[in-house]
Amino acid sequence: MTEARDPGEGAERLRESDRERLGASRSITDDQGPGGRREGAPPLPPPVLVEPDFSALATSAALACETPIALVSVIGAGDRRLTGRTGAGAEALNEQALSFFPCTIQGRELLEVPDARDDPRFRDDPAVTGEPGVRFYAGVPMIGRSGNVLGVFCVMDRRPRRLSDERHRILRSLAASATSLLKTYRYARQSDQIIHGLQEVQDLKDQFLRTVNHELRTPLTSIRGYLQLVREGGLDEATEHRFLQVIERNSEHILGLIDELLLMSSLNARTAVFTPERVDLVAVVRRAVGDAAAEAESRGHTLRLEAPPSMTAWADARRLQHALDHLLENAIKYTPDGGTIEVTVTADPARRIRIRDTGIGIPPGEVERVFEDFYRTQQAEELTGGTGMGLPLVDKIIQLHGGSVRIDSEPGKGTSVRVTLPVPPSDPAPD
Repeated sequence: MTEARDPGEGAERLRESDRERLGASRSITDDQGPGGRREGAPPLPPPVLVEPDFSALATSAALACETPIALVSVIGAGDRRLTGRTGAGAEALNEQALSFFPCTIQGRELLEVPDARDDPRFRDDPAVTGEPGVRFYAGVPMIGRSGNVLGVFCVMDRRPRRLSDERHRILRSLAASATSLLKTYRYARQSDQIIHGLQEVQDLKDQFLRTVNHELRTPLTSIRGYLQLVREGGLDEATEHRFLQVIERNSEHILGLIDELLLMSSLNARTAVFTPERVDLVAVVRRAVGDAAAEAESRGHTLRLEAPPSMTAWADARRLQHALDHLLENAIKYTPDGGTIEVTVTADPARRIRIRDTGIGIPPGEVERVFEDFYRTQQAEELTGGTGMGLPLVDKIIQLHGGSVRIDSEPGKGTSVRVTLPVPPSDPAPD
């Protein structure tokens, strides 16, 4: 019998063990019940997912060891517990309360307790003093390839006894089978995630191709139409000049889209030119705000900048302003006319730029996804055109600087984007 020091210590180790990511079980039981959780009630224990394959192994162990109860208990995805069990009373056992389990995990080998009532470690355990009245226990830790304990495979009886060496071998063999089965589930789960991820990539690719087709075709069609009118002649000088301005504006739109695509590609390939130097961060922000002022005014927005006279940062000024241009463009575009956009520059000591608007906001489930290449929220799709490259480009450019971008948003109340840049390196000491 393996000696254990403290069941509480073992329980803590169980919580810190390798919690393998598993897929959903094919059979779900022990639910919260039709009434759900009452308001003010204590937190419910993690739901138990009973896996038939584990239950089959538990049944085999009970038959081989001639015990009325057998249990497989492993940690599932998140806070769920995946189990297999057989025997009346097995459903009442919980690895957080049952002191046999932490001791099994702590010992990291087969633990046999011939009579729990005679063992000071277990005599007061609820499973011993109450239902199901455990007297005998034999359990094997399920140890993964990384050496972490993934769970416990055990048999129990309501009377004192001992297992033979042959039955010890059988119990260890079935525990190894349960561990291998757990590994199979993990690989299946990973495969499902990969397939799902590939489908998402394909969906984004299809959406991007549709968007780029529209973004290119529309200005090209306009250019062809106006060129045809100019070629036919008969236009007065003012009209011809206006048509040429439209052609030039659409040409710049196409060139800008191509530049963004090339920049996205070079940032993803880590080949983008990046030349950081000591710059005045406030001056960079002022230029970006100045460039956005006319568009903000045309929408009736109030655009305010709050910043100290100057602030040194280590940055590629051109790349950084490109990122700020995108953030300001989004703030203006997704804020209803007459809104407010505030830009703040601070140092504490990291350099921070915050752009806060009173716009439409972003749904909570989509805040993280807006940094994915070409992803656009449904609300953005409905409101205005775009390619889904703006925020991904911002994120990649700021990462290139060693900084970070954080978005806090609430639908209908606006969005706050905080760009954090590292403290610039100190000047070298003079020789």
